[in-house]
Amino acid sequence: MRAAITLEAASVGSWEHQKLLVREAEKMGLDICWVAEAWGADAVSALGYYAACTDRMLLGSGIIQLSTRTPVAIAQAAITLSNLSGGRFLLGLGASGPQVIEGLHGQSFDRPLPRMRETIDIIRQAIAGERIAYSGKQFQIPRLGSATKPMRLSMRAEHPIPLYLASLTPAMLTLTGEVADGWLGTSFVPEGADAAYFTHLDSGLARSGRTRADLDVCQGAEVSFASDDQHLKELIDSRKTELAFSLGGMGSASTNFYNQAYSRQGWSDVAAAVKERWQAGDREGAAALITDEMVLATTLIGTASMVRDRLQVWCDTGVDTVRVYPAGERLEDRIATLGAAIELVHSITRTGR
Repeated sequence: MRAAITLEAASVGSWEHQKLLVREAEKMGLDICWVAEAWGADAVSALGYYAACTDRMLLGSGIIQLSTRTPVAIAQAAITLSNLSGGRFLLGLGASGPQVIEGLHGQSFDRPLPRMRETIDIIRQAIAGERIAYSGKQFQIPRLGSATKPMRLSMRAEHPIPLYLASLTPAMLTLTGEVADGWLGTSFVPEGADAAYFTHLDSGLARSGRTRADLDVCQGAEVSFASDDQHLKELIDSRKTELAFSLGGMGSASTNFYNQAYSRQGWSDVAAAVKERWQAGDREGAAALITDEMVLATTLIGTASMVRDRLQVWCDTGVDTVRVYPAGERLEDRIATLGAAIELVHSITRTGR
């Protein structure tokens, strides 16, 4: 398996700390550094900086959010980052959710699936060096009624640019299998992955005449190593408020893709109760409903042997790339955790699917 990390520039500290982290990660053998936007620093600027700080590892947008840029602007950023990094860039896209798209950016979150499909079509036109002409339900290029003509970008892509989609809903998972080179997943429980995720991915893959071997299954989770049982309990408990936020506070009152994902994997009652309490302002009560099982099922928390056993399960389920979020109070702690995680990921071999 390949080892990856997801960084959000705003959460790492100073730019000097970020430079130190990515350089150390590359020295330790990290394969991919994904950079998130969420509602903090933009990914594109950080990726350009990280490209200048590194030489070998791949760099990906994890994710550029739909509706925050036009499709052509995304293509321009992707080509620029790919060219300046010598072909090390991976384009990760995601629909995000209504709270970020509507509540922060003031754009409509309506119809994310056709918006994603049309965005990809336009991006691929631009990357291929074609004149960009598109007539869809979401986008019209050139603009309808305009006297302008289709244009092509003056800059050409010098390297292939693999496309990854972050998806959780059945329809978006199917689209991922149909059009993407990789899947950026989260809230992943390997024991329930077939029904919750792989059935839909495989359906999309079949549409394009491909199999799972043609898709990089890239899963993310927090990694933290426990020294003993008491420490393990502390680590589990510390994760519960964050998970309660994902189930109750991510998205809007009516649309929460994380809540839906946990519901499809066997925790529908808990997920509904957590959301209700969180929305009512009872955050402690919401966190108290999160079980130890829920935390351990979707993270890489435990002793080193526990984490290695869990990674083997992930690998045998079909995960190709493990995207870790290394825990630690200090930068030195995060680097140490990351180094140990990279070694464990690279030690895993697939025994079956």
